[in-house]
Amino acid sequence: MFDRYNRVINYLRISVTDRCNLRCTYCMPEDGIQLLDHSDILSFEEIADFTRMAVANGITKVRLTGGEPLVRKNIVELVAMLAAIDGLEDLSMTTNGVLLSKFAVDLKKAGLNRINISLDTVNPDNFCHITRNGELAQVLEGIEAARNVGLEPIKINCVLLGQPDEETKKLKAYCENRGLSLRFIHQMNLKTGEFSTVEGGEGGNCKKCNRVRLLANGDIKPCLFSDLAYNIRKLGHQEALNLTLGNKPRSGTYNQSGEFYNIGG
Repeated sequence: MFDRYNRVINYLRISVTDRCNLRCTYCMPEDGIQLLDHSDILSFEEIADFTRMAVANGITKVRLTGGEPLVRKNIVELVAMLAAIDGLEDLSMTTNGVLLSKFAVDLKKAGLNRINISLDTVNPDNFCHITRNGELAQVLEGIEAARNVGLEPIKINCVLLGQPDEETKKLKAYCENRGLSLRFIHQMNLKTGEFSTVEGGEGGNCKKCNRVRLLANGDIKPCLFSDLAYNIRKLGHQEALNLTLGNKPRSGTYNQSGEFYNIGG
């Protein structure tokens, strides 16, 4: 499946919810957000049906995101539904890790292949400050649980927030000692179009972009840094995907209509 610039599009990111159990300073306002009505959020059946069609069109990789995907009720059921789709080669998830120790075993059994975990520091006090009262110990337990069940490779996503070099060194050492792949993400701004490539990954490289995003409300976005969106409920699955591919921009600009917490990164 190709876009109009002859880039192979084989990667679908699915935001399953706009809800999150943390309030990270770089992602969400301290007083929370206006949440979607439950009726506006895609059902598991709608997500699975769209994914099945997308895989038939050439999607081979799917990543579940949020908000925080593990706060979506019965998320393991969705993982099993997607893992059963013939032709899907890679099913992964990005999580903040808070609930991962509870779900790791069941996620692996359901067919999840691997996992990315957001972690900006291994200093408990700094973690609490960044996440507004999150507990680092819960995330570290989640990482160990993921290692124990084989949800690998495990990638750690660290947003660079001007941390002291000593903080970064400690995080690097933690990851190296556990065989975790550490990636640095520079802080971005959707409204002004500030973004860069991910250190240790290919995200942010428009020339190599191979992804589209399905939001929790049914909008498909061809680009994170664009206001373009095509709703699968209003347009139908195939037409929405066709418009997404046909209008995917050469490169990102800015996004005045979305936020990181409801787009899925």
